[in-house]
Amino acid sequence: MSVSATPAESPPAAPMDPLALIRSRRYVVLLVMTALLGIPISAVAFGFLALVSELQSLTYTDLPRGLGFDGTPSWWPIPLLTLAGLLVALTIRYLPGEGGHKPAEGLVAKGAPSAAELPGIALAAVASLGMGVVLGPEAPLIALGGGLAVYAVRSVKRDIQPNASAVLGAAGSFAAVSTLLGSPLLGAFLLMEAAGLGGVMMGVVLVPGLLAAGVGALIFTGLGSWTGLGTYSLVLDHVPHADRPDIAGFGWALAVGVAAALLGTGIRRAALFLQPRVERRRVAATALAGALVGVAALVYAEGTGKAASDVLYSGQSALGPLLAGQSGYTAAALVVLVVCKAVAYSLSLSSFRGGPVFPSMFVGAAVGLAMSHLPGLDVTSGFAMGVGAMCVAMLKLPMTAVLLATLLLGTQGLTVMPLVIVAVVVSYVLSQRLAPAAAPASLPATGAP
Repeated sequence: MSVSATPAESPPAAPMDPLALIRSRRYVVLLVMTALLGIPISAVAFGFLALVSELQSLTYTDLPRGLGFDGTPSWWPIPLLTLAGLLVALTIRYLPGEGGHKPAEGLVAKGAPSAAELPGIALAAVASLGMGVVLGPEAPLIALGGGLAVYAVRSVKRDIQPNASAVLGAAGSFAAVSTLLGSPLLGAFLLMEAAGLGGVMMGVVLVPGLLAAGVGALIFTGLGSWTGLGTYSLVLDHVPHADRPDIAGFGWALAVGVAAALLGTGIRRAALFLQPRVERRRVAATALAGALVGVAALVYAEGTGKAASDVLYSGQSALGPLLAGQSGYTAAALVVLVVCKAVAYSLSLSSFRGGPVFPSMFVGAAVGLAMSHLPGLDVTSGFAMGVGAMCVAMLKLPMTAVLLATLLLGTQGLTVMPLVIVAVVVSYVLSQRLAPAAAPASLPATGAP
């Protein structure tokens, strides 16, 4: 006896075949759109970084001189960062989108923001980064690149499919951070691991993203040459020779991994503890957090005789000089730098807007250099292990941490890679163990099966 199928009994639709999508004409059109979008988005990203750099120079160099000071007073960051706190707090409170990504929650891919949220994200990031807050530009650039890409495409084609819109948004983010980490490949890998892409779908998103990153790198290089401003890329020019790994080196890798996990967990826990308290009294608390970041910079400058800029900013442009000039830092000065930078980093994570990547690299580098004053650990190995171990403690992205710590060191990075891997693994496992346990999901009410 035949039985006719009712609508409720009809078989489910077949899932989309990613390989068929790649072979389709629509995918070729998507690639062309990606390449075209990469040009203006990377130009906007370059302009954003140039604006931040000019604001930093204006607020910390030109303005004090214009007011009659011979140089920048060591107390100068306190009122300036208090003002930054007020501007950021007002932006978060009154503009849509709350200023974008909350850096204390890590680098999390949450999709492209809406067009209405883009001004608030840009203003909060410029006010934070331009006045010396200890955060990086990567998170705002990822949000701005993705949001601009989706806005541009929807302005032309309102009925674009959600999947295509998501791919184009991701490609916009790839273009915006194409050279920020020193290589388009590093930026692409950071975004892929943060988004949790894998399997065949990784290729569907990766190819447009790499194309946009390649176009963005060309635009960054061209604009940097044309304007004379450079590419704002993370570059280490003078890398000391690294010893080949030995038993003592692997022992130090364990020690660096443990130290980074403990310090990174402390920084993140403190930031997450402060974040809801800052949100309850947004304006006053953010201004106070800015003032305390300035106090940390003042303590470091007065206690060591070094520039307060070591504590301020993301540390992106200071990593190279720190490694090249490490002989000018005593072990005690490096310990004070680690403490003050960590305090300023935690306060910035809790209150301001920006990315967590570069400050984690700088703090880790200072930890590794401080430990290299002890017997059996050379400077480059300590630097690389510290960078990788602290990155993974803060970001929970182990492959990205290994690549960041090794590829940027060139041939010396290949030499120390085994030590970096050990330090990263130790730091990752221990920081996961030390992380606060997630709240258990509530069980559904019992009832009929």
